Amino acid sequence: MAKCLYCQQDNPPQQAECDNCGMPLPERADSAPERRQRRFLWFCIGLALFCAVMIVWLPRYLF
Repeated sequence: MAKCLYCQQDNPPQQAECDNCGMPLPERADSAPERRQRRFLWFCIGLALFCAVMIVWLPRYLF
C-alpha cells in the first residue's frame, strides 16, 4: 500500500492520487515536474498562437 506523504492515509498500490486529500502519491510524484513543464510549454504555445491571431485579426489604423 502506498502511504500519502501529506495526510498519512494508506491507498491502493496502483493509485496515482490520494483518496483523502487528492495529492500525488510518492511513486507518481517523480513525474510531476515533467507534467508541469509540459503544461507550461503548451501554455506558451497557446499564448503565442493567441497573439498571432490577434495581430492578424485586430484592425490596424494608420494615423
